[in-house]
Amino acid sequence: MKEKLKQLELFLKSTRLDRAIRIGIGIAVPFAVLYFLGYFKYAPAIVVGAFLNAPGDIPGSFKRKVNAILISIGLTMVITTIILFSKPFLPLLLLALTAITFIVSLISVYSFRASLVSFSGLLAMVISFAIQKETAHEIFVQVALMGVGGLWYLLVSFIFQKLTPVKDQNQLLSDTLLLTGEYLKLRAKLLTKKTKRDEHLKQTFVLQNQINEKHETLRESMLTARKRSGRSHYEEKQLLILLSSINIFELIEAKHLDYKMIDAIFGKRKEFLKASITLSKIMGNHLIRLSELLIQNDNIPNKDSLLDALSKANESITNYIETVKLPEAREGALVLKNLYDYQEQLLQEIRIIRRVMANVKEASKVSLKRQDSSQFLTLQEYRLNVLVQNFSLDSTMFRHSLRLTIAIVFAYVLGIVFEIQNTYWILLTILVIMRPSYGLTKERSKDRIIGTLIGAAVAVGIVLLTHNQVVYAVLAFVSFILAFSLIQQNYRFAAALVTISIIFLYSFINPNAFEVIQYRVIDTIIGAIIAVVANYLVLPSWEANNLKQVLLNALKMNKIYLLATQELYQNPSKHKLSYSVARKEAFLAISNLNASFQRLTQDPKSKQKEFQLIYEIVTLNQTMTSAIASIGNFISNHKTTPASIEFNVLIKKISNTLQMSFDSLDDIHIKKKVDKETVEDAQEKLLGKYQQLSNIRDENIRQGNTALDTDTLHSLQEAYLITNHMSWLISLSENLKKATERYHSSIIEDQ
Repeated sequence: MKEKLKQLELFLKSTRLDRAIRIGIGIAVPFAVLYFLGYFKYAPAIVVGAFLNAPGDIPGSFKRKVNAILISIGLTMVITTIILFSKPFLPLLLLALTAITFIVSLISVYSFRASLVSFSGLLAMVISFAIQKETAHEIFVQVALMGVGGLWYLLVSFIFQKLTPVKDQNQLLSDTLLLTGEYLKLRAKLLTKKTKRDEHLKQTFVLQNQINEKHETLRESMLTARKRSGRSHYEEKQLLILLSSINIFELIEAKHLDYKMIDAIFGKRKEFLKASITLSKIMGNHLIRLSELLIQNDNIPNKDSLLDALSKANESITNYIETVKLPEAREGALVLKNLYDYQEQLLQEIRIIRRVMANVKEASKVSLKRQDSSQFLTLQEYRLNVLVQNFSLDSTMFRHSLRLTIAIVFAYVLGIVFEIQNTYWILLTILVIMRPSYGLTKERSKDRIIGTLIGAAVAVGIVLLTHNQVVYAVLAFVSFILAFSLIQQNYRFAAALVTISIIFLYSFINPNAFEVIQYRVIDTIIGAIIAVVANYLVLPSWEANNLKQVLLNALKMNKIYLLATQELYQNPSKHKLSYSVARKEAFLAISNLNASFQRLTQDPKSKQKEFQLIYEIVTLNQTMTSAIASIGNFISNHKTTPASIEFNVLIKKISNTLQMSFDSLDDIHIKKKVDKETVEDAQEKLLGKYQQLSNIRDENIRQGNTALDTDTLHSLQEAYLITNHMSWLISLSENLKKATERYHSSIIEDQ
């Protein structure tokens, strides 16, 4: 019961409900005010304008949000004008319907925010079919009032922004910490859950993509505001939480261990890993609790459980050495020590977040320079050439725009031929359901139909129990608010609530509620069927055929990240910023690759060409990014020896192998070689350095000098990590080259 109350509190304080209330106010206030002033006939147009321009109101840069809503207002006004003037002339209307659907949907190529502006425009087009205005005067009045409604919603959004200026960012930070906590717990399972590793790895792909999306939105929101006007004390704290959450994510990524090596070293002694696993789970749960406290007003949880778990993880190293005995225990002890160091760093970042949230004055200051912060922003290109570049059948969004256009025009003609009463309901269903990916369209279609049936059944029950118009009005408003607050979390439930809201709204126009329910269900099913069939048959865009560019970018960014890590090793203080930027770009590229793979899993089995091979390539890229991050993280957090000649030779070898993988995918046949003997010699010398340090340590132990000083320990850790990870990266890059060559021959050459 306590947990349910906590979840209810989090929902009531969430920005999701907050944004739904904004829309509710944007709709309810004009209705109420104009009703009491005696101008109610103008209310519907203003309300439609407010509703149409709400989609662009999403978290991020306030300036971009305002620009998006203003562009949306202009776009919806123009589209409504064109459709209303074209309605009396069927050929002209079909031409307008075709042109608007295609052009406006193609706007989505620019960004997620642009896709929401596009959705507003398309929604205006569909709703225009429900608006009955015949004379030019009536049309211009309707459009002008819609513009007023859009500006009214912008004012509502601005007021909410001023009343709760940090709420959006707090929600994003909360979501980020929640996802990061879940990710940390999931990665802990990979240590011992040998039989479920593939399943857990696929789950990590989803979480990685979601976390990266949150980080990108937070960067845009916080760093652009910071560049424009500096930061308040509270914004300083928020930025510090963001930076710590990014550091935590990098640390987690950096510990994508060589699990085959772990299995070989520990064998049946997995009990020595349990303390580390427990610590990761406790830290993950602590992050989840901190995420809730960003929304709730409650006390910071006690840190004793964290410190106790960290102590036990440290004790497990000693227990392992005492059980296995040196020198046999050295390799396993170094693995446990590296794991412990990483978890200790994680705990330090968590404690920074704790101190910030507890308003500790001594909490670290943010030292990111303004001129440096811009390098962490992903700049969005809004030039015309972006649209031109996507004007090709090779573009997924171009195909989607054509597919959506064909589906919309077909549905409208179908409505004319069969004299369907509310054809625009079918169009609305297609617009809301259809996505560039077949899998997501199919999933949303299923949820939409089930949600509509549930909503219709609930509405029938209410109609049988009461015929009270006041009850209908209240339920329509409440269900509308709840629907928009849940649409991202539970689309099926949101669809049910939208159905309830629409049915009761239409009951004011048509007193026969059962007739409204019947048409709503039938039209939704027709629209869903058209959307799914169109996605499958009309210029289908299967993810297996769209993977090439995403793979090329992942390979390119991994190579840049590798070379940035090499520079960091040469001079950590000089190259820290460039390393951080390269790390961010590599993580984003891998996130996009993971997202592409997830879309692939949603396609029909028959369209998942070379699924296992693609999974292998995705996993290898992911593992390579993590292995590079592991080296970079060690360099950033330890005093290291100068990078050796052998290290640079191996970096060149790995870099060239990645380039060959890139070239094979990109149909370039230039192969750069590093002498095999030189590489093998470099590997042997690196291994020899570790063996030399190990032998010195063994000799000291034989002489009774069992105490291990910090410098010797760090030297052993560095030699062990660099030796093993460079060998691992060579193996990964070679396997990646072979896999990409097989991918090229089996898929790309068949296209």
